[in-house]
Amino acid sequence: MANTTMPNDTGAAQLRPATATDLAAVERLLAASGLPLDGVRDALPTFVVAESGGEIVGVAGLEPCGERDALLRSVAVADAWRSRGVGRALVTRVISDAEARGLRALYLLTTTAERYFPGFGFHTVARADAPESVQATAEFRSACPASATVMARKIGEA
Repeated sequence: MANTTMPNDTGAAQLRPATATDLAAVERLLAASGLPLDGVRDALPTFVVAESGGEIVGVAGLEPCGERDALLRSVAVADAWRSRGVGRALVTRVISDAEARGLRALYLLTTTAERYFPGFGFHTVARADAPESVQATAEFRSACPASATVMARKIGEA
């Protein structure tokens, strides 16, 4: 994963792979966004962060599930950085990372953003249609409510 700089009207945010030293800042951002922390520590090596001035301003996670599928999870952007393309850049980066890993499909669970993700090629699927490897994740089993919308995107499709 390479670093990518995103210019905006108040400076620049740089996308880069998350490191172990980012964990506390990532957890604070996720908590402030009302997102679950279950499994974040274990999946952090496959997360991407947006950083500006030494501060984590956005995050998105790729949590591999089995050999061919993964969860897109923990997408959050600091309030001051919303509507500046940070979320879009993070999601696009995670999709690219999934493609580079040769994954078959990405899944996600959401209670608030079911209208945001179709722009990236995600569509709603029945909970039971998610692969067992995805259903076995902490996010699927307990961190997200059973009422969360499950969405899927085949890799290589827009």
